[in-house]
Amino acid sequence: MSVLYDKQTSRWLLQGKNLSYGLGVHPNGTLQHLYYGPKLPFIADLPSSDTAIHHSSFEPSEGILQQEYPAWGGMYYYEPCLKANFSDQVRDTKLVYKEHRLNEGGEIDELVIVLQDTVYPLLVHLHYRLYSDHDIIERFAVIENTGKDAITLDQSLSAMWHAPRGDRYRLTHLAGKWIEETQVYQDEITPGKKTIESRRGNTSCQANPWFAIDRGTADEDQGEIWYGALAWSGNWKITIEYSPFKLLQVAGGVHDFDFSWHLAGGATFQTPAFVGGYTREGFGQASRNFHRYQRDYVLPKPISEGLRPVLYNSWEATYFDVNEQGQAKLAEKAAAIGVELFVIDDGWFGQRNHDRAGLGDWTVNPEKFPNGLKPLIDKVESLGMKFGIWVEPEMTNPDSDLYRAHPDWIYHFPNRPRTESRNQYVLNVAKPEVQAFIFEMMDNLLSENSIAFVKWDMNRSLSEPGWLEAPQEQQKEVWVRHVQGLYDIFARLRAKHPNVAFEACSGGGARIDLGIMQVTDQVWTSDNTEPYERLFIQEGYSLAYTAQAMMCWVADAGKWVKNRQASVAYRFHSSMMGSLGIGGNLLNWSEEELEESRLLVDEYKSIRHIVQKGEQYRLLSPRKGNTAAVQYVSGDQSESVLIALMHPQKFQNPSPRVYLRGLKSDALYQVTDIDQPVSGSALMYRGIDINLHQDLASKLLKITEVKA
Repeated sequence: MSVLYDKQTSRWLLQGKNLSYGLGVHPNGTLQHLYYGPKLPFIADLPSSDTAIHHSSFEPSEGILQQEYPAWGGMYYYEPCLKANFSDQVRDTKLVYKEHRLNEGGEIDELVIVLQDTVYPLLVHLHYRLYSDHDIIERFAVIENTGKDAITLDQSLSAMWHAPRGDRYRLTHLAGKWIEETQVYQDEITPGKKTIESRRGNTSCQANPWFAIDRGTADEDQGEIWYGALAWSGNWKITIEYSPFKLLQVAGGVHDFDFSWHLAGGATFQTPAFVGGYTREGFGQASRNFHRYQRDYVLPKPISEGLRPVLYNSWEATYFDVNEQGQAKLAEKAAAIGVELFVIDDGWFGQRNHDRAGLGDWTVNPEKFPNGLKPLIDKVESLGMKFGIWVEPEMTNPDSDLYRAHPDWIYHFPNRPRTESRNQYVLNVAKPEVQAFIFEMMDNLLSENSIAFVKWDMNRSLSEPGWLEAPQEQQKEVWVRHVQGLYDIFARLRAKHPNVAFEACSGGGARIDLGIMQVTDQVWTSDNTEPYERLFIQEGYSLAYTAQAMMCWVADAGKWVKNRQASVAYRFHSSMMGSLGIGGNLLNWSEEELEESRLLVDEYKSIRHIVQKGEQYRLLSPRKGNTAAVQYVSGDQSESVLIALMHPQKFQNPSPRVYLRGLKSDALYQVTDIDQPVSGSALMYRGIDINLHQDLASKLLKITEVKA
């Protein structure tokens, strides 16, 4: 059993492969956090539930207990998970233990603990789903109104995590902006509160809903890491709070800014999942555990069980200058170098000759495609490729037939300007009629055409989130209802078109989170396709998310930085660290470049099962030296790939020695560039010289076990 319960002491112990998580009922009835760390063998190893910090009459102990799901009420002064307003204007909530149930069987065990308010008809069902083989716990809350009068929820977070009481902690998180997403930041945690968040209506480029906590000394290979991420693609917040009593807690969920939820009698509200894990083996093992969890339980099946195809996207080659003949020429070039999926991007529909018109008018442009999409699709399929297409269904241009017919379908407030961004508005996806329009449009597009892949974009954030037709008490629900509507559309489309793969894109990497990964097959990491800068973006991404879902394009040389003309090999090696795509204008590539690309595509196909499905090791960080090196190891440790890329060279020094990881110590491996087989021990402890000697040099090494 992975969940133990002691009825006499009212304590629970969740046991993973290497972690334990303990909680219990305090004598005052509140649910208390007891332990989160290395695995404990017995429930008796947990501390007593009757624990508190006694300081003075100015700081009552009730306020500094480590509550599992604290509600705002009484003398609680820290970040609450729940803040409720009752019909008689009472704004104070007191939650105590009511009952629990255990759902066992299969691969996942689930503990559900029910809390109740001491007076009002309010229940909170706390769900703990334990993925024991991955050392991952998935937590969420279902808030239920069992009475007749409505309850208003002003804050309803998903969960709160606690680290052991301690003197020193460090926060690692991901932040950035457009073309600089998922940059790694590390800060000492001092008394007070730090919030990372998005108020933009999407996950955002500015911050990502992932965090890691360590004691300030952990690295890739060693040290305790407590980490987690939210499964939510709208407004979110994660608040890290460290008290003067050396207690550290991390609360997260739907953002309470401009939010309230009208919980009618008999209704429930379910929070998104807040997923967490623990390891003693550093950031590397934390990432690998999380990656396996995503591949096994988050990414949609059955598509996720296969390998992502090599993709070509026409955007950077043609922009809005799209037509059947031009796309056919690109398709011929793409097929010749081994591309498996050809994707036409923006510009194929309505009057979409620029970004000022046409969004929302999802009919094929008759001037660009006089016979519809079928001739191009037939051409692509005759070349041995599948066909994909770009859409942005949540948006409309003011200059569109859709907006002229339905100006009330966008978010807006009366007596206020309707703010345009990128010449477009955001459709109110909270509206059932808008959801119906988007689903019908997408269903028709996929039913009438042989489309295997959809790139789903969202190129601006929400503003003026008004919904005039909604009741007053539901006005602040739009942030949540938009995301719920989006997830529902995806679920319905996937059910009806199970063989169509989807990519989540949002102005670059503004929609990367566990929530969107549950309904799409891959994510667009960044609009920045410059191969050197992508190393920093991809490293931060890899802390939280699997390489299988990370789309990486090979662009034209000097696309972003004109004087940084990276070689074909360097550009490909940078993009081989995830799911490989190509976005350059192949019509301008020389025959020599095309032939080299063909060979590199073939090489990627020979290793992608290791990159997409294997264990990832960040050996050399681009932030800490002149070389980045990343290794991928197959599940059975018989195959491995090392990709190394050198940045500006200094003083003619070569790249540093690289020490591999994850191999069998006593097995022999054949390594590219090494004549004789060497042991896994030698590769890991003696290391190898990769011998990169110039700016923007790169190398890919294959490591294959030599069978006896």
